[in-house]
Amino acid sequence: MLVRAVGQDHPQPWNKGSLVGTHSMRRTKATQIYRKTGDLRAVHLLLGHTKLESTVRYLGIEVDDALHIAEQIEL
Repeated sequence: MLVRAVGQDHPQPWNKGSLVGTHSMRRTKATQIYRKTGDLRAVHLLLGHTKLESTVRYLGIEVDDALHIAEQIEL
């Protein structure tokens, strides 16, 4: 299923003529939740992935991102 991108009057190279698929919207939403909360487990549950590693790959989380989050947590 494809939908016209909201607020896009002109085609953009990244969205193939202002059409956005439901999968890209799912990925974008998951990425935004992760970036705003840093809660990988919550995103993992929301996406319904069996393995946490799948969620990490899906979001494109790099080792540097994970280390940055870990450094922000104090025990």
